[in-house]
Amino acid sequence: MRAVFGVVLMLGGIASAQTAAMRSLDTFSIKGDGLAIRQHVESGKPFTVAGIRGTILGEQEGTFEAWVLPVKLLSHFAIRADVEGYSVPIDLNADAAEIEVFPNQTVITYSHIAFTVRQIMFAPDDAVDGTGAVVLFQIDSTRPMDLTFSFTPEMRPMWPQRSQGGPSAEWVKAGEGGLYVLHTDFPDLAGAVAMPTAQSGILAPYQEKPKFYPLELKLHYDPKRDTNRYFPLLMAMGNTVETATSGALQGKLERLNASLPEVYAKHAARYAEMRDSLTAIRTPDVGLNEDFAWAETSIEQLRAKAQPSGEIGLVAGYYSSGDSARPGFGWYFGRDSLYTLYAVNGFGDFKLTREELEFLMKRQRDDGKIMHEYPQTAASFVWKDFSYAYAAADSTPLFLTAMLDYVQSSGDVNFLREHREIVEKAWHFETLHDSDGDGIYDNSQGTGWVESWPTGMPHQEIYLALLDQQASVAMSKLAGLLKDKATADAAATRGLDLAKKIETEYYDSAGRAYAFSRNSDGSLDRSATVYPAIAWWNGGAGLAHSDASFRRWASHDFSTDWGLRDVAESDPVYDPISYHQGSVWPLFTGWESVAEYRAGHPLAGYEHLMENADLTTAQDLGAVTELLSGAFFQPFGRSTSHQLWSSAMVITPALRGLFGIDVDGLLGVVRLDPHLPADWDDASVERIHVGASVCSLTYQRQGQSLVVKISSVSGPAVRLASVVKGSKVASDGASAVFALPAVEVAVPHGLPLPGARTAQMKVLGETVDSHSLKLELEAEAGSVVEIKVRRNAAKLNLHADGGAISSVTGGHAGDGLDQLTVKFTEGTGYQGQVVTLHW
Repeated sequence: MRAVFGVVLMLGGIASAQTAAMRSLDTFSIKGDGLAIRQHVESGKPFTVAGIRGTILGEQEGTFEAWVLPVKLLSHFAIRADVEGYSVPIDLNADAAEIEVFPNQTVITYSHIAFTVRQIMFAPDDAVDGTGAVVLFQIDSTRPMDLTFSFTPEMRPMWPQRSQGGPSAEWVKAGEGGLYVLHTDFPDLAGAVAMPTAQSGILAPYQEKPKFYPLELKLHYDPKRDTNRYFPLLMAMGNTVETATSGALQGKLERLNASLPEVYAKHAARYAEMRDSLTAIRTPDVGLNEDFAWAETSIEQLRAKAQPSGEIGLVAGYYSSGDSARPGFGWYFGRDSLYTLYAVNGFGDFKLTREELEFLMKRQRDDGKIMHEYPQTAASFVWKDFSYAYAAADSTPLFLTAMLDYVQSSGDVNFLREHREIVEKAWHFETLHDSDGDGIYDNSQGTGWVESWPTGMPHQEIYLALLDQQASVAMSKLAGLLKDKATADAAATRGLDLAKKIETEYYDSAGRAYAFSRNSDGSLDRSATVYPAIAWWNGGAGLAHSDASFRRWASHDFSTDWGLRDVAESDPVYDPISYHQGSVWPLFTGWESVAEYRAGHPLAGYEHLMENADLTTAQDLGAVTELLSGAFFQPFGRSTSHQLWSSAMVITPALRGLFGIDVDGLLGVVRLDPHLPADWDDASVERIHVGASVCSLTYQRQGQSLVVKISSVSGPAVRLASVVKGSKVASDGASAVFALPAVEVAVPHGLPLPGARTAQMKVLGETVDSHSLKLELEAEAGSVVEIKVRRNAAKLNLHADGGAISSVTGGHAGDGLDQLTVKFTEGTGYQGQVVTLHW
């Protein structure tokens, strides 16, 4: 269940004056910012609290691991309670009742007849150096009670840095309590964990036979004394000889403890500023509005500060590491971030885009290749010798297209000029890596998309060939901005040549499909895949013979009820639980949605957009997971649950597909090709960033027209233009009027129950002319589907072949929504049905 509210979770005065000793805190205001997800706890479901300095990765029953990046400090955190006069010890994690996820914190509530405990977790940017995420415990009890917080000390640097054995723990007294210092075998690495007034638990002496005991923080709670107080779990790490001493670590924790009210206030203010400055959508679908906002938040939370440089970069995502030192894909990835930057540009955080591009450019290889991945522990070894550092071939063309997208969105040509040499080196690298002489960048210098394949690694994938073509077009435009006419002309010619060559080399006219890959001997691997859909990612004409491919991608052969498989279910290599041969990635679903909107298939585009958006509340609340089974609605056990580009694939198809927004910050123009669902009367997109300007758009249906108006928020005025042939654009550039068909339909959406197979209706094709709308549909045999119908033209006499039209209560011809009922043929599996609406 979603909730939107702005209440204060806990109220209290300003934190009391602190001495150097660590003390519990008077409660201070912990606020939600209006965006929230509240659900009953589901055992085993993950949650993520992430920031640039630290992360907490856990499960909804409250157990977690904590990282002071890039070191896993502790794991298996659990809580036990002993209530005075109540003889049974209580496992709080078994009593976890409610989880509330806000952009700036996550709260788990433990509920028992004798007490309530709230576990408030946040990851501030501006904490004391060497500290990370913070947990506040707020306790309300009818009786005195003793709480035991147990955990496994880890001190494990993030993979692939080599990890030493487990740390040795020392209890250091401090004020009314103390702290655990976690020593390693190295003088420049140690950690500390404390809770004000808590005492140590079991700490086995050296003389005892070897056996593992978790560390324990024992807290006595007295309701007469401790009501309306916070007990913070404080964590710190030292990674130099000077900062890893017991005294230095204690000092960090004391400073953090004393500054927590101010640290939290700045943290909450940052998220409030994001809410008020980044792009927002307002539509009749409140869930989609929230999913869009959560996608922005999810991306912003995956910023991480590199050590020791202090640079900010985007990591690919987080998930609990278990007994390993790999927290999902918690290190910096080239192609993951480059796909995501289209969303970041879309919602207007140009600063983050610059930081990420600079992070990648700083690590460009000498020959021009753009990095694939950079571990958070890379400073501890020669990362360029690490086998994955430049493993992917696609980071380089994606860098060129993403650079252009940033420059066009922001209007920041100076950024391009400052990094001209890097851009030219990347282009030089791309044009030289063609081992078979056909002119197309190939896999000889790294993987394209797949990292393994049943018949052996492909020589040249259509995915990489299409990115090469789009990068050529991008380089032509970048060179033009740099006043390099020779390169601009050469790159434009190369782009045209590659488009023709791809059609010649990859299109199979007999099968009416594009091959997956081409071997060095010229033979083709004709596996049916989604990868040709990347042809529309950067706009342009796409592929010339795509109609049959779009029909198949939209069908149940590719499309599940939760996203798009990368390999068709009917293909011989299909394996629904493999990484590359039939699993569902929200990334692919996003590619396909963008392609469908741009190629004239908006109903299928909407279905795929909403499959991604609906995943926002399906697993790691507020984030979209990495990949799911191609057979059943279930994420992979190793799926990174808070995934960067998965959340991006809510934003990009919504802005650039559904709303049809193409920002040109160089000219101060927003170009439009909108595709609002038929059951929306109006919508708006607020705070669109166009170069140095910010503007908003309103979309309003008026009979058989869609009227879009632009209004300025700040900066120079932005003009409105259209990319739709035949549309009427006002001469002042302040509005545009788009002709609507006489009849439109709106398709339903919604995820199935966990474990379900694909059963929902698919829209394979839609054709409209002056007197009819033809829908090519398929659904499970014997099913009945209800579709909303909008009559835009007044006094329209509407009838249906292949379905039945009925009026909805309150609706009437001219402006109401009717209902189309389609019954699919009995039998087995999916059945096709053609429905034609005539008027």
